[in-house]
Amino acid sequence: MPQPAPISATVDIAASPADVWEVVSDVTRMPEWSPELRRLYAVGGRTPRVGMTLIGINRRKWVAWPTTSKVTRLEPEQVVAWRTRESGATWTYELTPTEAGTRLTGRRDLPAFTVGTSLLGPVIGGAEGHDAELAAGIRQTLDLIKQTVES
Repeated sequence: MPQPAPISATVDIAASPADVWEVVSDVTRMPEWSPELRRLYAVGGRTPRVGMTLIGINRRKWVAWPTTSKVTRLEPEQVVAWRTRESGATWTYELTPTEAGTRLTGRRDLPAFTVGTSLLGPVIGGAEGHDAELAAGIRQTLDLIKQTVES
């Protein structure tokens, strides 16, 4: 079985970590920037907290599917991360102060494809092809977050 590809991207934003955090920490806004995530509902409010449940609706081509995630890491103005139950992927958005503002890194950590990913793979066009789309998607997501913060 193929292994998941590493997925990570970084963008420099001309804004303070506090300003970037204000946007990134409202995880319900992720569908504004993600090419695959169509809806995201935070159970219990918009402000994330460790243990909070997130319900997502994803769409790739003609296939849509729900996901459930838990916020696993939260350090204000530094990092927010959640682990998706179905795929086993952890999505992390990390902020690092720079002289010119903030460096925002987004990544997907996935040690191995799960049974669920393997079963869904043929329906969504294969896990490996999906990895390539997710890599391009995280770049697009970060670029759109940058535009949002800087505008």
